[in-house]
Amino acid sequence: MNSRKLLTAIGILFAAVMLFSALTFNPPEAQLYEPEYMPEGCTSILVGKDASTDGSTMTTHTCDCGMCDWTWRHIPGADHKEGAVRKIYHISQYKTWPLAQGLKWEKYKDDYTGTDIPQPPHTYAYMHGMFGYMNENQVAIGESTIGCHRKMRNPTPSAVFDLTMLTLVAMERSKTARDAIKVMGSLAEKYGYGYNDAGEMLAVADPNEVWIFEIMPVGPLWTPKSGKPGAVWCAQRVPDGHVSVTPNESRIGEIDLKNPDYFLASPNAISYAVDNGFYDPKSGKPFSWKRAYSPSTGSAASTQARRGRLWRFLTLVAPSQNFSPDTENMDFPFSVKPDKKLSAQDVINITRDKYQGNKYDPAKGIKGGPFANPNYYRGFRIEDKRYNGPRCICVNNVEYTTVTQCRDWLPDPIGGIIWLSFGAQDTACYMPLYAGITEIPESFTAGDHWVFSRDSARWASDYVDFHTQVVYSYAIKDVKKAQENWEAKAINRTPIIDKTAHELYKKDPAQAIEFITDYCVNNANNVVNAWWKLGDQLLVKYNHFRIYNPETRKIDRVTPPESWIKAVIEYDKLEPVQPPVKEKPRKK
Repeated sequence: MNSRKLLTAIGILFAAVMLFSALTFNPPEAQLYEPEYMPEGCTSILVGKDASTDGSTMTTHTCDCGMCDWTWRHIPGADHKEGAVRKIYHISQYKTWPLAQGLKWEKYKDDYTGTDIPQPPHTYAYMHGMFGYMNENQVAIGESTIGCHRKMRNPTPSAVFDLTMLTLVAMERSKTARDAIKVMGSLAEKYGYGYNDAGEMLAVADPNEVWIFEIMPVGPLWTPKSGKPGAVWCAQRVPDGHVSVTPNESRIGEIDLKNPDYFLASPNAISYAVDNGFYDPKSGKPFSWKRAYSPSTGSAASTQARRGRLWRFLTLVAPSQNFSPDTENMDFPFSVKPDKKLSAQDVINITRDKYQGNKYDPAKGIKGGPFANPNYYRGFRIEDKRYNGPRCICVNNVEYTTVTQCRDWLPDPIGGIIWLSFGAQDTACYMPLYAGITEIPESFTAGDHWVFSRDSARWASDYVDFHTQVVYSYAIKDVKKAQENWEAKAINRTPIIDKTAHELYKKDPAQAIEFITDYCVNNANNVVNAWWKLGDQLLVKYNHFRIYNPETRKIDRVTPPESWIKAVIEYDKLEPVQPPVKEKPRKK
């Protein structure tokens, strides 16, 4: 066999191996089409500017992983000489390293793709965690994995960009949400998308617009030499007076590419579906993006709320529409007008939702144990029967949660805010980070799941969460008091900080930037210290299943509810203690 034939054979073999890998490799999102195994991924909420109480656009991201890197970084803006290039790296959402080897944001540079792209004259400052979240121009992002057909995945090196890298470059180069979408879409088309990721959604916002952007690979056989786009993507704008949500499900349905005010897409958005048999133009049915590329079945009712987040969100924001839990998720509207406009606190409260008071409430009855803990009941299989626990918007395996606000009545450095909480939302505290700050708290950059550290903000939140789980119904009241003291006050204080910063900005922008940086860092440090103290207090107060009062130095009892006690009596067939028989007095 001559060398040319040998190289051809090797190439064919490599392609076959990659194709087999794509068809058999099962990342977390691969289970998306099996409702009983729906992944506890991420929820992203989107709020148009006319649907919010103050005129801001909002996005959220509940980074629900349970094993991922939670650290954050601030990347300063930079000027670049002509001919400068930007190195592109593969960055896994999930991979971490032992602390002795280095944190993710030091180690990812070991996975250089070998591809450089030209730098623009200037790149913008931004903040990122697992993804880029907001830059100095108030371009904001949230994320949710949505899945795609297995044959579409491309885990080969031909896919230069994965989702994290796309968001970082978008932060560096975008002044608007549309800019970010076009930057990510064009790069994915030219250099290929996939490798670590498959079907993904991003909530992309600026002070005027908020969009759902969905992107998917185009299979393991794609190469740049094919002349075809290396990704397929579509974006739909949420109407200004509407809200929407992505709970690990594709949300874009019928699209109108003749209306660029509300739709943007790759040139192969429809043709790729036709070529691969995902859509038949002769069917007489209109093209639906989600039904073509990420079809799924199930409703809140049919999955025992395993796929209930979409329905739950709609009932929270638009109860007047009486959405049924029996409605197939694919049949729900792309967005709705909320019954009342939402504030930042309203959105934060939704990120904490666990179906409280609903028939799917995981703490209802004895499922939550003696202290109504919503984290006990996660579903199980017994005697070849499957029982699903509800998948709540709020789950306790979240790395962090973001609520972004973009506001057009303020200069960009002051107008943008990321409200960030670490760990489980119900026991954590949201802290503001203005778009223009030049540093973030040191505790936000430290720690991982496997090594306890008092230098890490995330461990402070986990410390409180851990001590709350023991007697949840009691301890959560203490946590809510702390949230009212630190979080609610910070939200209510925002107009004052805005005004002060804005007045400074008119006189001296640098002084305004220093002011908001000092405010955010000091507030966050105070919150982290308060959460360490709160964890200590919970440990002392509920030690030994008692209630220790340090002020009175008295002890009270922790008492389970009567319903739980009766269930224990019935299950274990307990018998009450018989009162002693009184002896009759003897006759003299």
